[in-house]
Amino acid sequence: MKLEGKVALVTGGGRGIGREIVLALAREGADVAIGDIRHNLAREAASEIESLGRKSIVISVDVTRSSDVKEMVQRVWGVFGKIDVLVNNAGVIKLSTNVVDISEEDWDAVLDVNLKGVFLCSKTVAPHMIKQKSGKIVNISSIAGKRGSIGQGHYCASKFGVIGLTQTLALELAPFNINVNAVCPGIVETYMWTDVLTPSIAKRSNLSEKEAWQYAINRIPLGRPQTPEDIGNLVVFLASDNAKNITGQAINVCGGRHLN
Repeated sequence: MKLEGKVALVTGGGRGIGREIVLALAREGADVAIGDIRHNLAREAASEIESLGRKSIVISVDVTRSSDVKEMVQRVWGVFGKIDVLVNNAGVIKLSTNVVDISEEDWDAVLDVNLKGVFLCSKTVAPHMIKQKSGKIVNISSIAGKRGSIGQGHYCASKFGVIGLTQTLALELAPFNINVNAVCPGIVETYMWTDVLTPSIAKRSNLSEKEAWQYAINRIPLGRPQTPEDIGNLVVFLASDNAKNITGQAINVCGGRHLN
């Protein structure tokens, strides 16, 4: 197993992509701490991890609050004595709205979770990894972090920011044998697409939601959506020694929809 004996901390691991990330890490031998504001969902994921023979703890955390993040990291360190892998997965999205109509509250909500959360978690975990002289940080960005999208200015800004922060952290932490990379999912059938993006595309394009979903899929060269498992597999790779010479990268998992 690629991650035997490793300890991973994953934010937003209770559902969707995050849930598959924590299970993928556990299948490869890692013990996994889940930080999530949705405690009940995270507890279900932790039970699945434990059924795989790995240890797991659940911490209720708001990644936009530095006090919450510090308490989370202290608890993980207290239970496991180290953090080998940090996956910054917690994220939110708001209804599709042109930039001129985005409320300040929605802008702050998206940027605080998607970007400030990555900053606070990385800033708090990195000193522990520096002491270890080893570590892997994997940030979940998006293909929306590489190209603007109508109606998602706040989301795109946050995910572009994650890539910029990833590159900076990679350079700053490289002397301490710490790898920092980003994963950029494409069209993954989670609540973000089913509850927010597909209805927005449908409304803007005068299509049914089924037609809007198919329209999005038709733009993928491989002709199929991505799965949470696809994202989990790449996170495992980046968290393993197989990726020891990969850092500062933002890797697409999008079926060829974006090629940069």
